[in-house]
Amino acid sequence: MSEHIDQIPPAPRKLGVVFFPAFDWAIAPTHPEREERLLYTRDQLQEEGLFDIPNITEYQIEPASYADLERVHFCLPDVYAVTTESHLASAGGAITCAKLVMEHKEQSTFALVRPPGHHAMRVVHGNRGFCNINNEAVMIEYIRDHYPHPSGRPLRIAIVDTDVHHGDGSQDIFYNDPNTLFISLHQDGRTLYPGSGFIKECGGIGALGRTINIPLPPQTSDGGYLYAVEHAVVPMLAAFKPDLVINSAGQDNHFTDPLANMRLSAQGYAALNRAIKPDIAVLEGGYSIRGALPYVNLAICLALAGLDTDDIREPNWSPKMTHEEPKIRQYIARLCDEVLEIYHNPPKVPDMGRCEHGFWVRDKHVFYDTDMLSERQREAVKICDACPGYMTIETSSERVARSLCVYIPRHACSECQEQGQLAFAKAKAQRKYSYVRLLDLNTICQQQQG
Repeated sequence: MSEHIDQIPPAPRKLGVVFFPAFDWAIAPTHPEREERLLYTRDQLQEEGLFDIPNITEYQIEPASYADLERVHFCLPDVYAVTTESHLASAGGAITCAKLVMEHKEQSTFALVRPPGHHAMRVVHGNRGFCNINNEAVMIEYIRDHYPHPSGRPLRIAIVDTDVHHGDGSQDIFYNDPNTLFISLHQDGRTLYPGSGFIKECGGIGALGRTINIPLPPQTSDGGYLYAVEHAVVPMLAAFKPDLVINSAGQDNHFTDPLANMRLSAQGYAALNRAIKPDIAVLEGGYSIRGALPYVNLAICLALAGLDTDDIREPNWSPKMTHEEPKIRQYIARLCDEVLEIYHNPPKVPDMGRCEHGFWVRDKHVFYDTDMLSERQREAVKICDACPGYMTIETSSERVARSLCVYIPRHACSECQEQGQLAFAKAKAQRKYSYVRLLDLNTICQQQQG
């Protein structure tokens, strides 16, 4: 930006950017998820004079509290064993972005933070997919606690996860929440970690049709992604009518990323954001540290601010890098028709599980690939006509002996609140579990024994 700052026209939309590179957190010095992921981005944003543009402002993070994390997660054996100060800062960066939007200081915000979080599930025994704490989920529960809808009705929030990997943690947390629409566009789980995110995974017994997975074929490029957004995501958002739209802004679907097989460009990311129009974007994955992230993050910032992005090109970009075979577009067109049908006419029961004594029960195996842990879960959701129903989760792993977690959702009916509290009290009295946890979002407290 060579013009004098007074001569630079303001951005059409007010944008707030929160930056946190987590200098003191890394899985290993040469691991793909390391601090350089954001340091090159910082250099690019400064070199291009992003923050010299009126209406684009950088903000410092406000760290989250442990209570903020425990409003979402059952951390076992405790929250201190599975988190660091960097996780508090990363989740706090997302919360900072939420405050700026909810208090009308900015029209949109972008949390450029790490560690990422969208593979972290409701129960946390360790690190999986580079994630311990789900930043978006922590942010969303903070929003619902501090900025309820003026009418008293539940706040409706849509998450559009554009990371190349299926956002299985976010899906797990919101699978039975009818007031959260979770849409994940990702490389087909048959070809990439975590091996999930298929069309049939469309919500729990209390929220059928509120989880939508769009598993895209390898080599999908800008055109295929934008087709899926315009022909499936945008129509679903229009039908759902969310109060807020969140973008889990993973960037590992870039054509240079070493961990996946997609062909998205910086221009493609900008187009996606213009189409989705997120209120808040939160960085997730993206491991092409020099060749992609600085340009993609700049493109996203400019798109969120309503500015032109035509001049942004990665050093190795050429038309052939984002070429897409016609058969891929044909496949995606059929896929969009299928997911729209599921959204509007979901099945009568979930894809997995069974009905037992008034509960929908699922047996699950969760693998923590970073920490090499195998968790076994039995999840039981109360089938209730008045609310989504309370949930119990029996869980164990090599690190944590058999434990029980009881979750009572926000706006649970009085009967489910009472039964959930009784299930917790009974488990404590039996003393057959190593840890017993209660998360009741109606009282915003978490009790524990262990």
